[in-house]
Amino acid sequence: MNANVIEKKIEELKKIAGELSIDIDGELEKIIVKVKDTSSTEAVWRRVEMARHQMRPYAMDYIVRVFTNFIELHGDRYYGDDPAIIGGLAFLAGRPVTVLANQKGRTLKENMFRNHGMANPEGYRKALRLAKEAEKFKRPIITFIDTAGAYPGIGAEERGIGEAIARNLRDFSCIKTPVICVIIGEGGSGGALGLCVGDKIFMLENAIYSVISPEGCASILLHDSSRAKDAAVMLRITSEDLYEFNLINGVIPEPETGAHTDVDAVAAHIKSTLTTELDKLCKHTPDVLVRYRNQKIRMMGSWSE
Repeated sequence: MNANVIEKKIEELKKIAGELSIDIDGELEKIIVKVKDTSSTEAVWRRVEMARHQMRPYAMDYIVRVFTNFIELHGDRYYGDDPAIIGGLAFLAGRPVTVLANQKGRTLKENMFRNHGMANPEGYRKALRLAKEAEKFKRPIITFIDTAGAYPGIGAEERGIGEAIARNLRDFSCIKTPVICVIIGEGGSGGALGLCVGDKIFMLENAIYSVISPEGCASILLHDSSRAKDAAVMLRITSEDLYEFNLINGVIPEPETGAHTDVDAVAAHIKSTLTTELDKLCKHTPDVLVRYRNQKIRMMGSWSE
């Protein structure tokens, strides 16, 4: 039974209680609180489902609509190429930029090739190589984040996945060119952070961003994996929550039915946001960008009562 039906039933109970002169206000208040809690939980979980929707647009769906003349570049010059992270050169409204993104697959074959968007160390090293190239040629960097997390396999650990992500965090924080990050789907843990250090961070309305998946949080902290919905609420992973905490700079709107129902409209919103913000950022010198970027990073997680 959804919240609207329950609210109608409550109104009927109030009417009957009034006619019979029965005081049930205390009991009704408890029911209303529970209804609100349930409604909030379902709303948050709906965002999680939207972020993971099978037809949700992936990075390349936006890249071909937002940019022109995208040329993909490959390899980290250490080990190999990681298809879970794509990167290359493109033009945004006539301005040359470097684009980096997590890329998931739509079919089983594509997902095996893209490793479900979960990157290995070479993916993060490729991204950093292209970011350094962008810095050298004074090109702004745009990143699209959409991953459940970095790949936790043995090979990834042997090749230094932790070191690769840590190096990206350090180097992106001081890279001397504008960096704008857009979370388009799932922003999971360190896997997302490896591409999500920038001057401006935006989220699509139905994207999520968290230190752990709701299922993982429920299993570890609540000792019950079936309470993933409760964990999602506790984690505060929605775009509204993160904007309220000043962890992101803005929320990019989506259709109520999800980005997959009108990809062109969402891409137009992304393009407009990127163009506007880059115009502002490109007015600052590289040293000023780095100084303010680091100030912003140091403020994250600060709390006062």
